[in-house]
Amino acid sequence: MDVILNGTELRVLGSLIEKELTTPEYYPLSLNALVNACNQKSNRDPVLSLEEAEVTRALDSLRFKQFALLSGAGGRVAKYRHALVEKFRYSPAELALLGELMLRGPQTVGELRSRAERMHPFGDLSEVEAALEELMERSPAVVAKLPRQPGRKESRYCHLFAGEPDLAALESAAAEGGGGRGAADNERIAKLEEELSELRQQVSGLRQMLADFKTNFE
Repeated sequence: MDVILNGTELRVLGSLIEKELTTPEYYPLSLNALVNACNQKSNRDPVLSLEEAEVTRALDSLRFKQFALLSGAGGRVAKYRHALVEKFRYSPAELALLGELMLRGPQTVGELRSRAERMHPFGDLSEVEAALEELMERSPAVVAKLPRQPGRKESRYCHLFAGEPDLAALESAAAEGGGGRGAADNERIAKLEEELSELRQQVSGLRQMLADFKTNFE
């Protein structure tokens, strides 16, 4: 991409795409609705807590770069929409995948199909792959296929609106995420083992009480 977007701009743009496809009756978005969309906890990685001023600056920058537009001028409340269809002629399928990649980062074909389903229905994985191929074959390309990571069966895809991906940073983030999940799993297992031990002790105590009770009546 000739134009590079920062993290806040990507969150704003991804949120505009998502809301256009999922709740068209409330689109374009007011500034307040857009801030809420950027900061929502579902379908976001990472979850952010952006201030209204930060979203406003990102909108100004996106408008300057012709990625977003002020819609409904003259109304009581200013509303905003993305301009990707006018600028790049993306299809609904391509928009859904780009929005998902902007909101949640690199993902596999299977993850993209299941997570983007709320924005656009994909019949099968091949439809997702076909849309990704179209995005990779554009000039310039806006999606890239990442090298398959050790221990993973599938490759992930990323958008290029933030420039070429930092492979070392992505691998480090994936390793940390995996380590975090492993630590959480170990913690849950340890807790379950502790609870099981307590239950065994309780059962043993009940058995002893029952044996003592029987003894008293023999």
